[in-house]
Amino acid sequence: MLVNIVAVLCVLGLAIGQILFKASAASLALTGSFFSPKTAVTLLAAMSLYAVTSIAWVWVLQKTELGRVYPLMALAFVLVPLGSHIFFGERFQPQYFVGVGLIVVGIVVAVRTW
Repeated sequence: MLVNIVAVLCVLGLAIGQILFKASAASLALTGSFFSPKTAVTLLAAMSLYAVTSIAWVWVLQKTELGRVYPLMALAFVLVPLGSHIFFGERFQPQYFVGVGLIVVGIVVAVRTW
């Protein structure tokens, strides 16, 4: 059970990391410098989160089979665009939601054996 929780936290961490990467890219576009405090801090936060998440993912893989937990990574394809909508106001076409629905159904089918 703990392994599954940590696996889901890894996916959340990766999704949040992607949002932070986007925020650092937006800051870089405004400032033109990686050394701008806002850009540097946001980029460092994203990279640090990715590092911690990677270490946690290795722990997950030590405890269970890759094929059992990897389907959860598809949740990032749902969470990252959701975050981009919330934080950056990005919009999506209706077919996007059909795709998200298919991804969610696929995840449910793949991990149903837990």
